[in-house]
Amino acid sequence: MNTDLGDYRKSYEKQELLEENLSDNPLEVFQKWFYEVDTNFNIGETNAMTISTIGLDGFPKSRVVLLKKFTFEGFIFYTNYESEKGKAIANNANVCLSFFWPEAERQVIIKGKAEKILDNLSDGYFESRPRGSQLGALVSNQSETITGREVLENRLDSLEKQFEGKDIPRPQFWGGYMVKPVEIEFWQGRPNRLHDRIRYQLNASFDWIQDRLSP
Repeated sequence: MNTDLGDYRKSYEKQELLEENLSDNPLEVFQKWFYEVDTNFNIGETNAMTISTIGLDGFPKSRVVLLKKFTFEGFIFYTNYESEKGKAIANNANVCLSFFWPEAERQVIIKGKAEKILDNLSDGYFESRPRGSQLGALVSNQSETITGREVLENRLDSLEKQFEGKDIPRPQFWGGYMVKPVEIEFWQGRPNRLHDRIRYQLNASFDWIQDRLSP
């Protein structure tokens, strides 16, 4: 196989990213960008993000998850704590989140530390999920090898009968993480590959330092 993608080209010309238009706090910039993209572009899932972890085998691994909340403290997502990513985070809490919004010609890259959120917060979110998603969390031993899809279907059928007419409790192996950022980079596509890259880094005094990076 020899597939040449050298002719795949796009000129980025929609917007610009200038220091004089930015807040001193990158979380405020993220909020502004998120709602601009969500309102003005047909992204589909604006909250889809890639999370990269360092696995127990020493290799980085990236996968897409959904951002469910962001605050001035950080970014919250939910998963199985016993999954491959959960085990990786338990071993090394340093992670990277990235958002790519191609229609807006924007990326956001976030370095931070992942911490489990309080149980009552995970309980509240779990209760808000559709019943099928609640059962799905119970069905799947995430990242474990199974012999076939029928294993999942049989588990789901059994649990539907078990919890018929009953509330479904949040399993202790499932819940939320908050990624508390230490660095956030905003990337805006520009013509001639001279993209705008503005980086915020958290210093020892918990102030955000802003720099422009060469593309």
